[in-house]
Amino acid sequence: MSNSSSITQFLLLAFTDTRELQLLTFWLFLGIYLAALLGNGLIITAVACDHHLHTPMYFFLLNLSVLDLGSISTTLPKAMANSLWDNRAISYTGCAAQLFLFAFLVVAEYFLHTVMAYDHYVAICKPLHYGTLLGSRACVHMAAAAWGSAFLNAVLHTANTFSKPLCRGNALDQFFCEIPHILKLSCSDSDLREIRLLVVGACLGLGCFVFLVMSYVQILRAVLRIPSEQGRHKAFSACLPHLAVVSLYVSTAMFAYLKAPSISSQFLNMVVSFQYSVVPPAVNSLIYSMRNQELKDAL
Repeated sequence: MSNSSSITQFLLLAFTDTRELQLLTFWLFLGIYLAALLGNGLIITAVACDHHLHTPMYFFLLNLSVLDLGSISTTLPKAMANSLWDNRAISYTGCAAQLFLFAFLVVAEYFLHTVMAYDHYVAICKPLHYGTLLGSRACVHMAAAAWGSAFLNAVLHTANTFSKPLCRGNALDQFFCEIPHILKLSCSDSDLREIRLLVVGACLGLGCFVFLVMSYVQILRAVLRIPSEQGRHKAFSACLPHLAVVSLYVSTAMFAYLKAPSISSQFLNMVVSFQYSVVPPAVNSLIYSMRNQELKDAL
């Protein structure tokens, strides 16, 4: 039996063992990664350089694009390298770093989606108070709170995960290092500290989800009361991209973590984890740019 002190590397789950399919996977991942770099990079450049986009909505969108670039760069390059070189190994330190960065960036993105929902709520339901409630200082504070709370969450979960002795091998049922799959290798069952972290995280996640739902219920009611069709179309054009991104992000993550064990398999786990870790960062920029005329003009 091995323990955490003797483990120097972990073995990630390969997408396929066939060499031809590994190379095909590499080129597919490379295309997705370059598309994500291009799309999010263009949004960051446009928002930073065009003074017409120096508004709260685009400030939060810039933060989202930075987080998307970070999260997809945490998982996909390593998967690409493993497919190209037919290698499954990742060092112990590299695994800890990947786990920390992914937990940090994904949770920060979820918190930022909550802030963006508040931005849309104020813009549509309380337009006269928009400048007061969402001034530049308030926007910076909300973005900093999203980043800071996610950083603290990632530190606590990473420290707790790698403080446990590991005695069930070093093979992970995932193509990147993720907390549940590391904990499966632990010698002990869940302890009180881990349960507390999970309860706190679940409460925060549920609170954000309820806030997201309630915000969009109020937004929908306000939009339907707008008398002009042009006004309704403008309001929907501002909100629908974010709603689509949030729906994609939340639905895939919830299915990954809440699906019944009876329908779980290595292939299904890999497909679902790919959907919530790779697909949203790759398509968010496309979703936002498709219906946003100001962003199209800036690009």
